[in-house]
Amino acid sequence: MTDALWVALALVLVFEGLLPLFSPITWRRVFEQALQLSNGQIRFLGLASFAAGLLLLWLLS
Repeated sequence: MTDALWVALALVLVFEGLLPLFSPITWRRVFEQALQLSNGQIRFLGLASFAAGLLLLWLLS
């Protein structure tokens, strides 16, 4: 189980690094736009991401 968590963390880091690696201008623009969001909007995006991750885990298991 612990190995699977390390693999999952490694994959998250790989995917998170793709946009700044291949398109740093777009990555910077995304962060500039994120700074314009309210706390409620950021929380909603976090909730949606969390729910999508749980759904994907449920579907894969």
